Amino acid sequence: MIELEQILTAIRRWWWLAVIPVAVVLAYTGATYQAPATYYQVTMRFVAGGQPASALSSDYDRYYAWLSSEYIANALADLAVTERFARTVADRLSDAGLSVPPAAIQAATATDNAQSVMMVYVTWPNPAETAIIAETIGSTLLESGPSYYPQMDGIGQVARLADAPAVVELPPSLRARLLGPALRVLIAAGLGLGLVLLANFIDPRIRSCADVEASDLTLLGTIPRLRRADAGNGPPDLRHRE
Repeated sequence: MIELEQILTAIRRWWWLAVIPVAVVLAYTGATYQAPATYYQVTMRFVAGGQPASALSSDYDRYYAWLSSEYIANALADLAVTERFARTVADRLSDAGLSVPPAAIQAATATDNAQSVMMVYVTWPNPAETAIIAETIGSTLLESGPSYYPQMDGIGQVARLADAPAVVELPPSLRARLLGPALRVLIAAGLGLGLVLLANFIDPRIRSCADVEASDLTLLGTIPRLRRADAGNGPPDLRHRE
């Protein structure tokens, strides 16, 4: 098991091997770096619910009307991200002169719902197309959504827009700005450390007493390094002095 002191010693000896991969990655990243693409988003909020059926007790039926509205919001939210619904939206966009693959529509759409309120998020790199796609998704959901569920027949309009959707610009995420370059540098640093440890492992030179002991050789003794101040004064006086 390599100890921390051995790793630090290896880094002091072979630090330049660790620098090479990092320098290469930094140079490549600096030469090829492109700013993250700008995306735009439309958030559509729908309130869901149908016309309650006539019955004996209005309070009793109103409870079930509220309960069914939550089921409707959940059902439409699940429907809006399906491939079949995306194909319907793509066909309507094609009729309007905008060609968008269904897979791209499906990937650009996200939904959520809280009780009787459903949210549809449409994210796209072109602001004008974002508005068109979002409007088509919303109208298709309101007009064709109930046809996907037989239990919605006969209850009238099942959802309404709660507010006017607007296109907003999304700032680049921290992940998009930093994760790519930072991950490359981190991998390069790990590779550099691996090169340092490999070079230290295969280095045949003996640099310390520990290297001799690791080679299964018997160490008889050591010769201390001559200090620079004594280099010009000849050999030290080894006679015994009283």
